[in-house]
Amino acid sequence: MSAAGKLKNIVPLLDRVLIQRIKPQEKTAAGIFIPEKAQETSNTGLVVAVGKGLLDRDGKHIPNQVAAGDKVILPSFGGSTVKVEGEDYFLYRDSEILAKVQEN
Repeated sequence: MSAAGKLKNIVPLLDRVLIQRIKPQEKTAAGIFIPEKAQETSNTGLVVAVGKGLLDRDGKHIPNQVAAGDKVILPSFGGSTVKVEGEDYFLYRDSEILAKVQEN
């Protein structure tokens, strides 16, 4: 089964969001490769899967503010790491995500 197929089996609970961090730039515009230690860690990610949302007092789901496919800005630290076929994904709560990037 492929990584995409296995990701469909991962369904975040409540207000959790599964995110794949966007990899930092590995080479400059001139074609020079940047060493891994010199690369900045990316604080942006792509939302892969979203839970149903928190429950209110009446037991109804409060929808999350992000959806699958959204590009988001993440905090420097936090999130729970999930490995799927050697690829790292992160679980964050909806409230921990700092911003959603809207591209025009």
